[in-house]
Amino acid sequence: MNMLSMSYAGVTPHEYAALQGNDNKIDRVKLREKLTYCSQLNESLLRRNLEEKNISFITIEDDLYPELLKEIYDPPYILYYRGDIKILKNPILGVVGSRKATTYSRRVLTDILPRFKNKISIVSGLAYGADEMAHNISMDSGVTTIGVLAFGFDFHYPSTTKKIREIMENKYLVISEYPPHTGIDKWRFIARNRIIAGISKGVLVTEAEEKSGSLVTLDMALNENRFSYCVPGNITSKLSKGTNLRLQEGAKPVLTADDVLEDFIC
Repeated sequence: MNMLSMSYAGVTPHEYAALQGNDNKIDRVKLREKLTYCSQLNESLLRRNLEEKNISFITIEDDLYPELLKEIYDPPYILYYRGDIKILKNPILGVVGSRKATTYSRRVLTDILPRFKNKISIVSGLAYGADEMAHNISMDSGVTTIGVLAFGFDFHYPSTTKKIREIMENKYLVISEYPPHTGIDKWRFIARNRIIAGISKGVLVTEAEEKSGSLVTLDMALNENRFSYCVPGNITSKLSKGTNLRLQEGAKPVLTADDVLEDFIC
């Protein structure tokens, strides 16, 4: 059965894995209902709708699908995109941090990211704060960047990064595992983080409070045996408490771009 139709029918990566014989812990009745609906979809109309919206897609069987992403638990079996999909073949560093990121994050990224030009691409989540800084500074420095959406291409959140996304869709790359009509739900942002970690060789956190979604992304990277990086911060700052604690636990401190490049450039 075609993966595009399955995606529109709401078949999850976990359910897709079950269809491949890799996982049996699913609701089989619900999956059969989705597959029945899937069989009723018009594949040509779905493709035409995507073309009208200038949205393309690759599946887990395509050569351009990232090999690292295949290794994670629950890899998406389809990726919708706008932009240059070949960027996914570059060495990729995830950059995340607090939505309340301060000028400290901006100064650090302004110092580090330009050194990655023609060497490493940056992926982040197009959120307010550190994500926005990472995308903007990358583009200003000629570093290729990737945005990962937690919803379909028909939507955007937050509004502050909409212009950045439009630029990235034209010059760089924006991806989503969801069909265009998929709306905004809180749980999808956590699911999105596994893709950021999954396509990355390592994840860098600039600033993060003790309990932060950015640290969840870092933990996902650790679970997938990726490099984990943190920027050391002021011990009196709440926004550095999470990163400093991760450094105590063994994350690699990043003081210069070379601390990352030495792991990426062999």
